[in-house]
Amino acid sequence: MIDVVGVPAEGLEALPPAQQQRLAAAHTLVGSPRLLELVPARDGQGRHPWPSPMLPTLEEFLDNLGSDGVVVLATGDPLVSGVGSTLIRVLGTDAVRVHPAVSSVALARARMGWPSESTDIVSLVSRSAYAVRRHLAPGARVVALSAGAATPGDLARVLVDLGLGETSMTVLGELGTADESRFNCTAAEFTTERLPALNVVALEVPATAALWGSSPGLPDDVFAHDGQITKREIRALAIAALRPMSGQRLWDLGAGSGSVSVEWCLAAPRTTAVAVERDATRAERVGENAATFGVPIAVTTGDSIDVIRELPTPDAVFIGGGATEVVIEAAWDALAPGGRLVVHCVTLDTEALVVAAHSRHGGELRRVTVERAEPLGRHLSWQPARPIVQWTATKGIS
Repeated sequence: MIDVVGVPAEGLEALPPAQQQRLAAAHTLVGSPRLLELVPARDGQGRHPWPSPMLPTLEEFLDNLGSDGVVVLATGDPLVSGVGSTLIRVLGTDAVRVHPAVSSVALARARMGWPSESTDIVSLVSRSAYAVRRHLAPGARVVALSAGAATPGDLARVLVDLGLGETSMTVLGELGTADESRFNCTAAEFTTERLPALNVVALEVPATAALWGSSPGLPDDVFAHDGQITKREIRALAIAALRPMSGQRLWDLGAGSGSVSVEWCLAAPRTTAVAVERDATRAERVGENAATFGVPIAVTTGDSIDVIRELPTPDAVFIGGGATEVVIEAAWDALAPGGRLVVHCVTLDTEALVVAAHSRHGGELRRVTVERAEPLGRHLSWQPARPIVQWTATKGIS
């Protein structure tokens, strides 16, 4: 059993007696150099800073330490974007025991007077500042966990880029310590004055802000694309059929601009996507859209059939381009019971493939036509787009 002890912002002296005794009795202490320096040296007690980079060598590092008498030092609550979460993911819940202190999130909400039920939390510790985007709404309150002194400035630039320059920003530094600080401004007013590396940013979006939101069917022009994009109405239909659920993974085969992957990730918490695109320029554009929306999309360049067996197991698969019988069957085989497969097609050849797949696996077939009003001389007239045939099936459900 490895014990993970959350150290309060006030320091070791604020730890409960039981946790102070745990540190004193530990055979091995692990933590950042800053935290390790707080603990008085003791004969026979080993001290080990985390390896750098941490994740690629973490399992080997832990194997070498063993688990007898190992105490890990963390800041605040180790399960709020902390090392406790990483250790549980690597070792399992039965091998890790967490002893939390007050988190920086709780301290930030207390300073702002924001109840938990009216506040969203986003960690930017190892993510782009654009990850805040999915939490932005008129009147929204967001507590952002910073990666360092540069994060508030990155956030300010993102907010201005999104037309939210009037968003209130409060940078709370060194929370809970004698050096606690507070800096207030709007995103548009933000300056690069010196800020503490340990900071949390509280954001409040104006109630009058105009935003597109994150519901499926965002306007096509909010994505970078070259015309190879699933149009907004059809995209909404695809997301409805894919049924994103918390923590699930999508394969987006023939991703084009990656718009379906983006909207999948926006539709439910902790969702991820793997986008496969054979055109290198488009694959790069998928990565750009993922960064702009702050969503976790892994991009693979290549033909779907060449890479499909190397991909992590999906919960749902969308084939928007390059559908063949081999790709369809490989995607179907990769799904566990309850997994969803959705295929869109516009050509008669591919339509014949999905009709045959429907006869093998069941599901639903639908044909959709979207018409938009466009100018015709001095008047408006309906202009139909190409019809889309959609086949959707859930494995294990006829």
